[in-house]
Order: sequence, then C-alpha cells, then structure tokens
Amino acid sequence: MELRHLRYFIAVAEELHFGRAAQVLGISQPPLSQQIQALEQEVGARLFERTNRRVELSEAGRLFLHEARLVLAQVDKAADVARRAQLGQLGELKIGFTSSAPFNSSIPQAIFAFRQAFPAVHLNLQEMSSTEVAESLVDESIQVGLMRPLPLPDSLSVIELMREPLVAVLNAGHPLVEGSERGLYLAQLAQEPFVFFPRTYGSGLYAQLLNLARDAGFSPHFAQEAGEAMTIIGLVAAGLGVSVLPASYQRIRIDGVVYRTLLDQEAVTAVWLVQRKGAQTPMAKAFVELLVASGRCDDSTSPLATEDVPGFGFT
Repeated sequence: MELRHLRYFIAVAEELHFGRAAQVLGISQPPLSQQIQALEQEVGARLFERTNRRVELSEAGRLFLHEARLVLAQVDKAADVARRAQLGQLGELKIGFTSSAPFNSSIPQAIFAFRQAFPAVHLNLQEMSSTEVAESLVDESIQVGLMRPLPLPDSLSVIELMREPLVAVLNAGHPLVEGSERGLYLAQLAQEPFVFFPRTYGSGLYAQLLNLARDAGFSPHFAQEAGEAMTIIGLVAAGLGVSVLPASYQRIRIDGVVYRTLLDQEAVTAVWLVQRKGAQTPMAKAFVELLVASGRCDDSTSPLATEDVPGFGFT
C-alpha cells in the first residue's frame, strides 16, 4: 500500500464521484478506478458501494477513511518535524555555562529571546566550571559553552561576548572601604587573607588572580575556599577575608559587603562563547547569533568575535 493510494481513496470518499475526484487529483478517471480496486484488494474489503448512479462509502470505507486521514496527517507532521529540525526550530540544545555568566544582562536576554523565537526547542542548561565547559564540548556532551577564559584545545573556537572589570569584594567595615570609591589597586590587598575558588574547581579566574597578584608583587594567601561565588561573598560579609570577582557580581546585594573596582590595567575578565569547530547545528547557530546580537546591544559589554585564542594571556 502506498500513500498515493490513501490520497486517491480520500479524494473519492470526499467527492463520492470518480470523475470529480480524478479532476481534483489531476489524473484521468480509469487509472483512479484501477487504483481504488487495487487498494480494496490490498485491504481485503469493499470500501465503496457503486451503482450506475451513485458512489457511497461502505461501512468498512467509513472506518478506513478516518484511519487514512490520521495516517496522512501523521506523515505531514513527520515531514514538518524534519523541516523544522533542519531549520533549528525543533530539538534540544545543550548549553554548559559557568555560574557567573547569567549575571551579565545580555546572556539571560538572549536566552529569553531564543525561547520566544523557538518555543519548540528544549534548552538543556547545565551549570559547571569553565574547565568542565571545555571538557564537555570536547566530549560532545554539550553543544554550546559559556565560560571564563582558559587555555583551550585547537578543536574549539571562541567568540568573546563581553569584557568586564574585576572588582575587590570587601567587608563593609574594612579600612580600605573609606576613600576608595573610585577604586583601588590589587597591591593594596597584599596582606589580606583571600576567600576564593579552590585551584581544583577549574575557574579561569584562579589563574588570572595569581597572575595579577604576581604582577603586583605578592602571592595571595588563600585563607578560605568555596566553590560558589555566592558563598564567597557571604564569607567576605562574615569577615573571613577579601575576594576578587567579575563586576557583574555587584548585582548581588548582601549586607556587609562593598565592591571596589580594581584599577590594575589587566584587571579585566571576559565571557566566552565556545563551540566545537565545524560542528554547529542550526539550533546552535540561531542561539549564537541571538547571543552575539544581545551582547552588542548591551552598553556594558565589548563583544569581539575571535578564533583560535585559547590562551588569552592566562596560562
């Protein structure tokens, strides 16, 4: 049984006239009659009651008509699903992101815009460290990554979405708070205990802080470690030390914490959008375009498309 047999049958069932059905189908009447007879033989039931004056559906034909319409509707749905998947309008997009990425306004804006434009695409968002983002892209468990700068393998490509300054996170009662409204230098924190991510966490900020501290002439003393930025800020509020975080974390308002911009020239971090080279799906392409466009509309960002920039100075 072929799909055209079902279409022929439905046309005759709707017209109840072989001549008119043939005109609708754009074929001549004799072949149409032959195809209906062949269909009845295939089904093993008479689908039409025929006389010289009229054509009517048999009881078997009425039941078969309902099922035939369902079959063709499902075929059309399957074709539509395939077309929409090809256009990136259906399916699942797996995105890995470092915890600090959503604090930049352009990223949640792009996610919202993508969900509005492609409501049938399931966004599978997975929070992980920057190192885990890179590893997950390499092993193909995610399709798009949002991360802080880290050395990357050659198999991955980078788009820099935005840059932002680093800020010192201080307890509100710290002596450096007063008079530092315009910012301070990292060297002023040389004698302070730091609350920061552990080395093993895989944050790109760890290596950057070490480099900045080295340039400022000291090695930071890490008195307390925490895997979440919110915990780090809370521990600073508790007076356990100072910290350094991207400026977007200033959106978090916690009593007892003050943020001060670092004035060191290299005290700037970035958010990268990372993908596997040559493996961009239509869904990923649409998401990347929205994210880049959203970043360019954000006055606080400075997007720059780049390729092959795995080091970014933080080795």
